[in-house]
Amino acid sequence: MNNSEYTHIKRKRRHARVRAKISGTPERPRLTVFRSNKNIYAQIIDDTTGTTLAEANDQKDTKGSKVDRAKAVGKAVAEAAQAKNITTVVFDRSGYLYTGRVKFLAEAARAAGLNF
Repeated sequence: MNNSEYTHIKRKRRHARVRAKISGTPERPRLTVFRSNKNIYAQIIDDTTGTTLAEANDQKDTKGSKVDRAKAVGKAVAEAAQAKNITTVVFDRSGYLYTGRVKFLAEAARAAGLNF
């Protein structure tokens, strides 16, 4: 097993451990983050109905650094949530460490008005 496979397995285990404890409700949906090598995605999910309430990603926005694009995604998902009267969420970092792009996305979402 090479190092990248092991890292992926460790992240999946962390994500499963966190998901066993948190869940999105209609009053407080879950803000989840997926980070690939090129892009970053954010969704606000109501787990009781299994629906995505708001989403944002940086697939079309290729200008700037990955950190700047993560900040833009955080701001965009917060604005999309506020358009649907969502102000409070629970943050799901999907097993990723709270550094780099994940941290900047979360901070930008907080600055744009989401509470978590």
